[in-house]
Amino acid sequence: MVERKSLDTLCAVLADAMGVERPKHAAEPNTCLADYINTKLGGKKADRIFMYNPDAVAQWIYEKYAPLMERVIAHTECAVPFRTVMPSVTPVCFGTMYTGAQPEVHGIRKYEKPIIAIDTLYDALIRAGKKPAIVADSECSMGKIYLGREMDYFIYDTREEVNAKAAELILSDEYDFIAVYNGNYDSVMHKHGPESREALAELHANSETFALFDTLIERHWKQHNTVVGFAMDHGCHEIDGGCGSHGLDMDEDLHIVHLYKAYSAEE
Repeated sequence: MVERKSLDTLCAVLADAMGVERPKHAAEPNTCLADYINTKLGGKKADRIFMYNPDAVAQWIYEKYAPLMERVIAHTECAVPFRTVMPSVTPVCFGTMYTGAQPEVHGIRKYEKPIIAIDTLYDALIRAGKKPAIVADSECSMGKIYLGREMDYFIYDTREEVNAKAAELILSDEYDFIAVYNGNYDSVMHKHGPESREALAELHANSETFALFDTLIERHWKQHNTVVGFAMDHGCHEIDGGCGSHGLDMDEDLHIVHLYKAYSAEE
């Protein structure tokens, strides 16, 4: 496992990979991930990035229940450990993921979902003439905190609708950058605990969903230099009563592992 960096080092990697300027407050890029993408693409820029954002999949869950994630592991090559930001709650962490800024800079410092006002990866992509999209459910942070940009948002009430639209967007091949949010593991984990049968079923579902998306990408984006990512926001831990939670300054909540794969366009 490589050295663990802050989650704020991801955004600049994604910007650099697509050849667009980094958001104004983005931290320096994570060199491990940057080197992997640069090597796999032979120094060329990606013209497609697909980010699958499952919620609350902790590093300790990923390691302990790797067999349930075998499909996502099989569809990726580069595991990148990150330390997310505090408080380790969804809007704060996703705010950092796509701005490259710490919470005190992007402005979300507790569990609330205002529209982020500072420069973001989405703004950088739009300035460069790229076409980004967010696919998420109507109540989640990803469906709220990046609103207000001249880009497309596909917001639905159910995970099934979200995933169906994500598959449709892959097939249509119209967008340069797609972020898809699935909060199923997080919502079930809070009710039944991180290691409950119900939550682990959702963990496995995330793996299967990502594998489906990657299979579609392999088949339908062959003409593109592509990066795909399985990129969660934070971890989780068990609390009294067998329920789950997160938000604390502890390894279980802060330590996460993103999984990536890059594809060169076919000649």
